[in-house]
Amino acid sequence: MTSGIRPRPHADAGPDAPVRDRAVVLADEHARGWSPRAARRRFRYGLTGPTAGVAAGHTQANLISVPADWAYDMLLFCQRNPKPCPVLDVTDAGATTTVLAEGADLRTDLPRYRVWRYGELVAEPTDVRDHWREDLVTFLIGCSFTFEWALAAAGVPIRHVEQGRNVPMYVTNRQCRPAGRLRGPLVVSMRPVPPDRLSAAIRESALLPAVHGAPVHCGVPAGLGIEDLGRPDFGDPVDAEPGDVPVFWACGVTPQAAVTASRPPFALTHAPGQMLLTDARDEQYRVA
Repeated sequence: MTSGIRPRPHADAGPDAPVRDRAVVLADEHARGWSPRAARRRFRYGLTGPTAGVAAGHTQANLISVPADWAYDMLLFCQRNPKPCPVLDVTDAGATTTVLAEGADLRTDLPRYRVWRYGELVAEPTDVRDHWREDLVTFLIGCSFTFEWALAAAGVPIRHVEQGRNVPMYVTNRQCRPAGRLRGPLVVSMRPVPPDRLSAAIRESALLPAVHGAPVHCGVPAGLGIEDLGRPDFGDPVDAEPGDVPVFWACGVTPQAAVTASRPPFALTHAPGQMLLTDARDEQYRVA
């Protein structure tokens, strides 16, 4: 989310810590060439903003941490809803690291987080060490930013990256399959696609099922219960070109909608569009 909140420097930041006032710097061409480690270091020092296009070629991941006594419900929710919730890694209780990103601290190395209590959003810090609990199990879930390299290579324009905005995301009228105490609606991300690139967008994303795969809907937004594309529930509105078709992919913000609907006593998540940059290469998740 581009909230306009001034980022708070990390406690360990040195005098050269690259803290910025505006998230839009992440759309800078230089950010495309950062290594994942360099990107995470900048986030640790307080840089915030949407991560689409950052450390190009490296897999991005959604994050949700829940108490251990909710972890089985979350795992089952992901297994039953693999389009919005494709699991890339699950940590042990209390672990702050992942095999997907060597040296990363899951409490500090994302641009911005969300803190939830009984389904209510109570904070959006850049560092969740003060909120961390030793019983938290973290799920890292595939992100559609990962397949954008394949879309771009196939000639599909990525409008939100071109415009320096966060991808727009919408809560739909489709309900996910419930799991234990967890339930909630499907959330989707939307990218406007020229009609002559539509088949390429579907084909290329379908080859990456671990990061949401093929779209769940193309065309009229009302088919998903979306009334106004100009008012996304998360992210930023994006300007389409004449003739563009709105294309919708299942989104890893869906677990946050489940948190809102199911009201677990506590959860931590990424802020929508502000992901974990992993060391994995995008090509690792391509099936053909």
